[in-house]
Amino acid sequence: MTSSTTTELLVGGMTCASCAARVEKKLNRMDGVTATVNYATEKARIEHPAEVSVDDLIATVVRTGYTAEPPPPPEPEPEPDSRTNEPADEAASLRQRLLVSAVLAAPVILLAMVPALQFDNWQWLSLTLAAPVVVWGGLPFHRAAWTNARHGAATMDTLVSLGTIAAFGWSLWALFIGDAGMPGMRHGFDLTVSRSDAASTIYLEVAAGVTTFILLGRWLEARAKRKAGAALRALMELGAKDVAVLRGGAEVRVPVTRLRVGDRFVVRPGEKIATDGTVVEGASAVDASMLTGESVPVDVTAGDAVTGATLNAGGRLVVEATRVGADTRLARMAKLVEDAQNGKAEVQRLADRISAVFVPVVLVIALATLVYWLGTGAGPTVAFTAAVAVLIIACPCALGLATPTALMVGTGRGAQLGILIKGPEVLESTRRVDTVVLDKTGTVTTGRMELRKAYAEGDTDENELLRLTGALEHASEHPVARALAGGAAQRLGTLPAVTDFENVPGLGVRGTVEGHRVLAGRPALLEAAGIAPPPLPDDHGSTAVAVAWDGVARGVLTVADAVKETSPEAVARLRALGLTPMLLTGDNRAVAEEVAAQVGVDEVIAEVLPEEKVAVIERLRGEGRTVAMVGDGVNDAAALAVADLGLAMGTGTDAAIEAGDLTLVRGDLRVAADAIRLSRRTLATIKGNLFWAFGYNVAALPLAAAGLLNPMIAGLAMAFSSVFVVTNSLRLRTFT
Repeated sequence: MTSSTTTELLVGGMTCASCAARVEKKLNRMDGVTATVNYATEKARIEHPAEVSVDDLIATVVRTGYTAEPPPPPEPEPEPDSRTNEPADEAASLRQRLLVSAVLAAPVILLAMVPALQFDNWQWLSLTLAAPVVVWGGLPFHRAAWTNARHGAATMDTLVSLGTIAAFGWSLWALFIGDAGMPGMRHGFDLTVSRSDAASTIYLEVAAGVTTFILLGRWLEARAKRKAGAALRALMELGAKDVAVLRGGAEVRVPVTRLRVGDRFVVRPGEKIATDGTVVEGASAVDASMLTGESVPVDVTAGDAVTGATLNAGGRLVVEATRVGADTRLARMAKLVEDAQNGKAEVQRLADRISAVFVPVVLVIALATLVYWLGTGAGPTVAFTAAVAVLIIACPCALGLATPTALMVGTGRGAQLGILIKGPEVLESTRRVDTVVLDKTGTVTTGRMELRKAYAEGDTDENELLRLTGALEHASEHPVARALAGGAAQRLGTLPAVTDFENVPGLGVRGTVEGHRVLAGRPALLEAAGIAPPPLPDDHGSTAVAVAWDGVARGVLTVADAVKETSPEAVARLRALGLTPMLLTGDNRAVAEEVAAQVGVDEVIAEVLPEEKVAVIERLRGEGRTVAMVGDGVNDAAALAVADLGLAMGTGTDAAIEAGDLTLVRGDLRVAADAIRLSRRTLATIKGNLFWAFGYNVAALPLAAAGLLNPMIAGLAMAFSSVFVVTNSLRLRTFT
C-alpha cells in the first residue's frame, strides 16, 4: 500500500469561489491526490502519495494561473494597520486603490446622475477622471481575467472586467465617433436601462462606479475575513514569548522555542506559564480562562499538571516541562481549529460545484440578453446596458464566502469558549443527534472519591470518629484513604500524627493515633481482630469503611465518587435541546442508578466492560437513534469514534480527545450543551448565507436581463451581497 502524506499550501491570486473550484479540480486530477481548496482561508489541504512531491503540487497550481507556496513557519504577524486591522501591505494596496478610485469616481457619478451639474464639455472631464479608475483601479480584475483567459477559464473577475471595459469602450466610441463628445451634450440617469440614442450615450459612471463599488466590497470582505480568523490568531498568540529557565541553579531568560522536555523554569505571579508541565515547587492559583473559558482560577501545588499559556495568578512556581512546541495543548488546540476552518461542509461542496459552472452560464445569459434586445428592435443602448448589468450582478462572491466565513467565526468563537470543533462535517451531525450517552466516571462525576457521611456508634462523637480515622488514613496512598483523610482535614483542620502504621493488603489499615490502636477498613479486618463490626448503612452508590479503636467498633464512614455540581444543570440543558440523555458505565447498577437519580437521567446502562461500550452505541444506532457520546477515558475512545458525534472532555486522556469530533477543553458537562448549540447555530448561519447568496443571484439575474437594473446599481448590489454574507457570519462572535 502506497503511503500518503498531507501538505498544506498557501494559494495566491484567488478572487472568488470559482477560482478555488478550478484549483481544486486541477489538483484532484493528479494521480492519487485529494485536495480541498478554501477561498476564505486561501489554503489548499492536499493528501497525496509520497511520489508526488510538493514541487509537483505547486507546479500544478501555477499552471492553473495562481501562485502557491508552503505556509511560512510561525512568526509574529506584520504590524496591523491601526485603521483597518489588516497587515500593512495588504491594507495599503486595497485601501490605496479604493480611496483614489472613490475620489475620482464620485464627481463622475454625480455629473451623470444630476443633469443640473452638467456644464458644457462635462463629458470630457468625466472621461479624464474615469480613465484612471477603470485602468489602474480595476487593474487587479483585468489582470486576473487575462490570466484566467490564457488558461481557458472564466471567473468573477472575467465578469467584472468584461462589464467595466465594455462600458468604458462604449463610452470612448460614443465620445470620439458618435455624438456624445459634442459641446452642450446633456445626459439623464435611469435606475433601469437607458433608451436614449446609442451614439450619444456614455457609461463612464457605470465603468468608474462599478470598479469602485467592487473595490469597496473586496476591501470590506478582506477586513471581515480577517476578523473571522481573529479568534484563531488570538489563540496562537496566547503563549508566552520567553521564559526563565533554571540552569545550574541560576535563572536564564531564553525564548520559549528553546525550551526542551525536562527543563525546569520559573513562573512568577502575573506571568504566563511557558509550556505544559508539572509543578515541582511552590503553590499558586492558575487562571485558565483564556484557554478554557472557565473564569474561576484553579489551585495548584507540587505534583499538579499545568497548561502552557495559562496565567499564574498567585505565588512563585517552578515547573518541569513535559510537552513543548507542537505537542503542547495550546498548539494542538490551534491545529484542531485550523484544520476545521480549512475543511468543507457537504453543503459548501455543492456551492463550489455551482460556482464552477456559474460564470460560463452567466456569459451565455449576457450574450443571449444582448441578442434578444437587439432582436426585439429595442436598440443597441438597451441591449448593451442590460447585457452589462447581467455581467456585473451575477458575480458569485457571496457563494464562495457563505460557508468558510461562518465556519471560521464559529470555530474561532468555540475555541474562545473552550469548545474545539474538529471539522465542518461535525456540524451536520449535531443537527441530527437525538440521544446523548454520558460516561459516568470523570464526565458526570468528578472521578475522585470524596467523603460522604459519618455514622458514629453508641456514645462515640462524630468528629472524634472523623479525626482519628482521618489521621490514620493520611498515611495511606489508597484513593479511599485519601478521600477520608482529605474530608476529615477539610472539616476539622489539622489532624494528629500516626505511629506504628501498617497496611493490611485487601482489608484496610491500622496504627496508633493519640494512644488509641485504630483499625479502618472492611468488616473482615475488625472480625480478624476479634471485634464485632458495626452494621453497614444502606447508602447506595458508596463504599463503607468500618472503624474501631481500643477493641470496640466506633462507626462507619462512607465515600463515593461525587457528582459534579454542574451535572444536573448540564443534563437539563441537553434535554432542552431535544436530546434523550442516558448513563453508560462499568460501575455496578446500584451506584449508576444513584448517580442517574441525582442528575436527572432516566435510562441507565451499567456493568458494561470497556470493549462492550462500542456494542452499546451500535445497538442504539441500530434502533434508529442518532447517538452522541460524551466521555473522557481511554476506555471511551472506541465508543467516541463509533458514535455519530463524539464529545471528548478535554480534562480526559489524549486517546479520548483524539477520537472525539468535539473536544470540551473544560471538564464541565454544561459545555457539551453549549458545543451542540454553537454547532447548530453555525450550521444555521451557513444555510442562511447560502440561501441569501443563491436567492440573490436567482432573483437578480432575471431583473438585469429584463432591463430593470442600471449596471451601476447592479455593481453596488453585488458588492453588498458579499458584505452581507460576511457580516451575517460575524454575528456568531456574540454567541454565549
